[in-house]
Amino acid sequence: MSATPITGTLHRLLGPGEPEVSCEVCFAELDRYVDAEVLGQDADAAVPGMRAHLAGCPACREEHESLEALVTSQ
Repeated sequence: MSATPITGTLHRLLGPGEPEVSCEVCFAELDRYVDAEVLGQDADAAVPGMRAHLAGCPACREEHESLEALVTSQ
């Protein structure tokens, strides 16, 4: 996901609230994040920055929702 001029400006003004996660990192760490969520652990601590990335990236959010649905249906 590339930054837009608005997100770039906000980032410069507000600074990074959490570590930035790329789509590549998101897909690599999504299993661990969902496992932590399902087990009732602190998923945000398990993969810092993931929650913010999922909030802003529709493709990764869809993958998260699909994986979460798959894991919880078993």
